[in-house]
Parts: sequence; structure tokens; C-alpha cells
Amino acid sequence: MTKQPAHIVVIGGGYVGLYTAHRLQRRLRRELRRGDVVITMVSPEPYMTYQPFLPEAAAGSISPRHVVVPLRRVLARCRFVPGEAVAVDPTRRTVTVRTLATRESDGEPLRLTYDELVVAPGSISRTLPVPGLAEHGIGFKTVEEAIGLRNHVLEQLDIASSTRDSAVRDAALTFVFVGGGYAGVEALAELEDMGRFACRYYHNIRPEEQKWILVEATEKILPEVGEQMGAYALRELRGRNIDVRLSTRLESCADRVATLSDGSRHPTRTLVWTAGAKPNPVLRAFGLPLDERGRVRCAATLRVEGVDHVWAAGDAAAVPDLTADPAAPCSPNAQHAVRQARRLAENLVARLRGRPLTDYRHRYAGSVASLGLHKGVARVYGRKLRGYPAWFVHRVYHLSRVPTFNRKARVLAEWTLAGLFKREIVSLGSLEHPRAEFELAAGTGRHPEDT
Repeated sequence: MTKQPAHIVVIGGGYVGLYTAHRLQRRLRRELRRGDVVITMVSPEPYMTYQPFLPEAAAGSISPRHVVVPLRRVLARCRFVPGEAVAVDPTRRTVTVRTLATRESDGEPLRLTYDELVVAPGSISRTLPVPGLAEHGIGFKTVEEAIGLRNHVLEQLDIASSTRDSAVRDAALTFVFVGGGYAGVEALAELEDMGRFACRYYHNIRPEEQKWILVEATEKILPEVGEQMGAYALRELRGRNIDVRLSTRLESCADRVATLSDGSRHPTRTLVWTAGAKPNPVLRAFGLPLDERGRVRCAATLRVEGVDHVWAAGDAAAVPDLTADPAAPCSPNAQHAVRQARRLAENLVARLRGRPLTDYRHRYAGSVASLGLHKGVARVYGRKLRGYPAWFVHRVYHLSRVPTFNRKARVLAEWTLAGLFKREIVSLGSLEHPRAEFELAAGTGRHPEDT
């Protein structure tokens, strides 16, 4: 009787999904060649987004296509299923997947059986019931949002330069960012750099007319880099005339007016929401044990508690932090996601080969953050850096972490060219509605701006 190959299903194509599957490819090369093991990845997107590069993509320092890693190309020995896992049955060991074909034809969803399952659907933006946020807010978790924000900012400069209405002009030149973590600070800093540079091509807009506001609910920004470096980052931003408001919350952005908890009101056409993330809500349909924040409860070996043959890591998992406080889970950041993925893959290989599992432990390497071109803060192995050295370390670190030599080479080439030539200041907002011009030409009566 022919032995059925072991089937490993990976849900999610983010950090954990990609790095786990990629390491499994390398460690199980012989088994995959003989057909003893089959690896299937389920992801709604055919690429992984390297999120630390989103601010530079928004500012035009990196091409959007180099911020993403194509899953089919990197995971050449894996089967890729484009779709969304909507249910898991741990008893029958099945995963229900709603594929793109399922949506088009209203057919039955795909059901996959597994021997080992990796649950890593990642996280989504954590929003609050702020009036007007859903209508006017802009997120910053995907490459589409980053490029859309770049086009939007440049479009606001076009609006400001072509209007005589002072109210419209002021609102167009006011940019509000909510959230003082990595995403908010780096996105604001890079885009403020871009906006300042772009003003040289607008004869009637001075850089100091732009109003950039950072709203943070706590008493400090960038807590990951430490108190001293966070304080330096705060001084650096304020020194660039950026209005940083600590211990302040966004209470409303209805009618395109950002109303803050300190009583101030700021008419604006740009409100970027980067105030945290939460586990993907699809986890609640998987029938797995969740903690109070909606993350899958895991042991230090990255196995899901009380459920055999199911593993989890990254933003979607509550993994005990054995290095710091075993009673508390590891923080949901990229460093932990990448390291947990490697340990998860090694434990999966150990499980298939009948070897003992190893607990996940980590050594704190440090944190780096960009504050715009040639500016940054870093704390690496206890050493504190700022300014150009920190910015350089930031680039070197993330270049070393982005997957595949192909992507590393392309990003490095773009950085080199960006150092030799000036920024490209072009808004391609029409890319978001590519059929608008054709619909107008076809006689529908719709204007591109109405789509």
C-alpha cells in the first residue's frame, strides 16, 4: 500500500507564513523531491509585503514592486492556493478555503486535509469608533495604502497650488498622523521630507506652509528604541516644525476636521491612522483557544495549546516570552515573527522526523527607526545611535532581513540610483481607478474624479 505524503498547510503569506514555508523547503528538500512531504500555502495575496519598507515606498525611495516578495517564485517547491481560510476543523484536520474561483462562480469552497497546520493570518489595523474615521481615514499596512498615500499627498499640493480659497488651501496642506509607533513616525518623517522637497517645484507653496501633526495617546513616541532615543526623535521631529502632540487622542474627524482631545480643531484632507494592529478576526472561526486579545494560545514550542498538529506564531499567536517574562506573551513585532517562524519550521521538521521539540527563546538585538532621509535613531546591542549612523544601520539591517538575494539587489540598486538623482515627484492617483478614463470615453457620463 502506497504511503500518503505528509501534508503541511500554512495559512497566511506574511512574515510567519513565508519564512516558515521557505525554511521548510530547505530543510525538507529530499522529502519534497521524493514526494514524502507536500507543503501548501493559503493566502489571499500572491505576495508578502515587507512592511518596514512601506515608508520609503511612500516617499518614492523604493519602487512598490520591490517592497513585495512574490510567493510563487520564492516558494517554488510549495503549492500555492490563492484564497482565504474561513474555517478549521482540528478534529477532522481540514481547512476550508474560499478561493477567488469560489467567489466568481458561487461554487463550493475548497477543503484541504492536513497532517500539520500552521496558523499565521497576521493582523489588521486596530480602529476605534471615531466619528468620520471610516469615511476619511487612510491606513498604512499595505503597499497599496502606501502608494495611495503618496499620490494623495502630492495631489494635495496640486490642490493647494491651484486654489484661491484659503480654507481649501490650508486643509490641503495639513497632514494629520495618528499613532507614534514605528509606522506613524516613519511614514510621517519620510513624507514630510518628500513634501518639503516637492515644494521646490511649486512656485506658490513654501515648505513652512505645510502643517504636519503627529497625535500620540501616550507620553512618548517610539517606545521600542528606549526613552533616551525616543526623546531624541521627539526633538528631531519638533525641530523640523512637526507638531507632535503627546497624551492626546483623536476624538473626531467628521466633515474632514480632526478634533483632538486637547480641544484643538484642524481642517484637513489627510488623516493617516497607524494606531496599532489587532489579530485577524478570522481566527474566531477556527475553533482554536484564544486569549483576551483574540490571539491563539501557544506553548513555547509554538504548538497551539490543547490542539494536536496545529502551530501558530507572529501577530496571531500569544507565545510566552521565556527570555523576559514567561507569564507575558511576546510582543507582536516583525523581529519575533521572523524568529518564531524559523523555530516553528525547525520544530515541524523535528516532529516529522521524531525528534524532540525546542522552546522559542530570543536574544534582544535592538531597534532601529528612520526619521527621513539620512536621519534616524537606533539602539543595537546596547549601543545608541542617532542621525546619519542610525539611518545607515536602519538600511543595512532591513536590507539584510528582506527575503531573497533578488530583492536585496534590487533595493540596493534603487537606493544607489536615488543617491545619484533627485526624487521623482509625480502623482499617479489615476492608477487607483484605471478604467475611469475609458468609461468616460465610452459615454457613461462619469468623470474620473467621480469614481
